[in-house]
Amino acid sequence: MDRLDAMKVFVVTLDEGSLAGAGRKLGRSPAAVSRAIAFLEQRVGTELLHRTTRSIKLSEAGERYANICRRVLTELEEADVVAAGERAVPRGTLSISAPNISGELVLRPILDAFLDAYPTVSARITLMDRHVNLIEEGIDVALRIGHLEDSSMIALRVGEVRRVVVASPRYLKQHPRIQQPADLAKHQMITMVHFTNSWTFAPAPGSSTPRAVQFAPRITTNSTRSAVASAVSGLGVTRLFSYQVAEQVQRGELELVLAACEDPPMPVHVIAPQGRLSLPKVRAFVDFAVPRLRSQFARLANDLANCAAATRS
Repeated sequence: MDRLDAMKVFVVTLDEGSLAGAGRKLGRSPAAVSRAIAFLEQRVGTELLHRTTRSIKLSEAGERYANICRRVLTELEEADVVAAGERAVPRGTLSISAPNISGELVLRPILDAFLDAYPTVSARITLMDRHVNLIEEGIDVALRIGHLEDSSMIALRVGEVRRVVVASPRYLKQHPRIQQPADLAKHQMITMVHFTNSWTFAPAPGSSTPRAVQFAPRITTNSTRSAVASAVSGLGVTRLFSYQVAEQVQRGELELVLAACEDPPMPVHVIAPQGRLSLPKVRAFVDFAVPRLRSQFARLANDLANCAAATRS
């Protein structure tokens, strides 16, 4: 059996989530897919997938091997593009990574429009609130929020976002006014698991020391949607990225507080590994998505600024 073909079958199985799904994608029987994976397992001498009738799960060795397979297959695709030169057209599977909410609300509609425009391209989009290693995990392009540390990536800035503090109008009417960060200690707090019991704000005027607020959370969650829903229901005050609550603020379900105490905005970039832009599918997507992302993040920032101005007036 051809090892590269078996690697492709292995990767497609992971992307589709099942042997049957990979079979449908590749036009092969589930038994043929299973044989290809068994061939790889026999070759490397260890189990790559834990398989049941309904699901598959990567073993520890399989996770490392999958990253290598994605990298090898991507490099082979790049070699084909170099050989084809200008005759190459966008085709194949585009692998994208983004944070959960920005991926759903901002990036996904743009990706859908891109796929409509390029029918020979398919996509694998991974949404998670952690930074992935693009090269190791075979990602072509990613949407990333925050200051970049890896200078080996091609980065195109598409906007900026802020961390904002919000609560429902009903909650704010029933509780003490929030004028300074220290006032939050008197309130019911809804926090994310990575900001459990303290928030830090920009220094007060004339000071260089950030203001830290300690509190006992009323609700702690790992779900942005859950935090937003609880805040809209009037259960407390939460702090999230501006784009995550822009819709609720516009509808009047949430109000901005402590706008004058916010930290400086954080940049948003589209990033790709060096050399990956030579792939027609990646170049086409970047050219298509970047101006649309810039427009979308600018609109979100403008809408939120208008809401903040209305709140102050």
